[in-house]
Amino acid sequence: MSEEQSLEFITVETGSDPTAAIIWLHGLGADGHDFEAIVPELDLTGAPPIRFIFPHAPVRPVTINHGMVMRAWYDILEMDIDRKIDHEGLEESAALIRQLVADQISLGIPADRVILAGFSQGGAMTYHVGLSHDPPLAGLMVLSAYLADPEVANREGSVPLLCCHGNLDPVVPHALGKSSADRLAELGWPVEWHDYMAPHGLHPDQIGDISRWLVDRLQ
Repeated sequence: MSEEQSLEFITVETGSDPTAAIIWLHGLGADGHDFEAIVPELDLTGAPPIRFIFPHAPVRPVTINHGMVMRAWYDILEMDIDRKIDHEGLEESAALIRQLVADQISLGIPADRVILAGFSQGGAMTYHVGLSHDPPLAGLMVLSAYLADPEVANREGSVPLLCCHGNLDPVVPHALGKSSADRLAELGWPVEWHDYMAPHGLHPDQIGDISRWLVDRLQ
């Protein structure tokens, strides 16, 4: 990918002159529209006006899907998604996501008012970018995801994390999501963990947990 590339995205604002931003990354094969409809479902009472940004991942071949071209933050090389890592793809997308954060800072929203969120592969990118972002972000929200590159979890940090996962997830095993969150908690990161009787997706109870956590971070 060239340095000139940037991510296309959808913007939803909950009021005029937003003072906080949430960059929400979709999963493999989806696009930025995937979570656009969640905004009106959230109870953001007590939060300031928020700018939600839903980027579209780059288009690339995905090995486990027989090389089919789709939107993906990085290639999935093996069915055991945590074994063989597409480091090049991770770093390419990480640079593009960091630019989205930098763009919000240039628009007047400081890093400590920016939350990075993601589902599945987007959640893996949230870990990859958010754990090492300098300056620190307001929080990281990781839904049904895992540490794609465990090496990013090698130091203590103070950025709050909300980590949620379905107990019945056939795509990203619950145990993989839990072990990723536990690793960060052991390092001292402030991790809030929730699991639900759900497959690979959002459980209705998550809406309330996400709403409360976002308001706590941004009020």
